[in-house]
Parts: sequence; structure tokens; C-alpha cells
Amino acid sequence: MRKRIGWTIVVMALVIGIGISYYLIALSLYEPSEDLYGFPIPKNAESVQKSIKSESYDWSRATEEYGIPFDYEIVLKANGWRKGVREGASVLYTKRSHSIDLISTTKRLDIIKVK
Repeated sequence: MRKRIGWTIVVMALVIGIGISYYLIALSLYEPSEDLYGFPIPKNAESVQKSIKSESYDWSRATEEYGIPFDYEIVLKANGWRKGVREGASVLYTKRSHSIDLISTTKRLDIIKVK
């Protein structure tokens, strides 16, 4: 009985440790953009176009069918961005009075200021 409880505690601690490690690693892969209200941008994404209201990036992990990766969604939520309605490849994110339209297509991210 004591062995079973001991193993259960070890397994639970391992699962929690892996979860925390995944979360911390995910946070380190993104950095806030000053021009886009602090919206997190993947560090390994390559900027291909920039204007006053938008930025476009080449990013191998973006897809039109599945959207952004799960770790990017975690980082957006951790930074206070709430996911809104998805229409095709476009998802609206809001934080306080700011809104960002995130368009994820195959190997490309377009981030547009809405307000």
C-alpha cells in the first residue's frame, strides 16, 4: 500500500514537473512586439513585411488548416490575450481595448492591428 502511494506521488510530481517545464520553455520561444501592443511574436519567425498597422512573418510552424501551435496559444493566454471568433485562417485576439487579427496561413503569420 505504501509503495503504491509512493509511486503515485512520484508519477504526479513528474507530470507536474514536465508541465511546468513545457510552459516555461514555451514562454521563452516568444517575445512581445512593441509595435503591436505587446502581442507575442515567435523569436524564430522572419519578418518579411512591416507597415504601420501590420507585420508579416515567415514561420514554419504556422498552418492554415490547424492555425497556430498549442504552445503559441498558451503564451497568448498567459500574456492576457483572449481568443475570439475564428473565421477561416483569421482569429481575433483582444486585450483590454486592443484587438489583433492573427491570420495563420501555410508557413506565414500576418498580425494586424484592429484597434
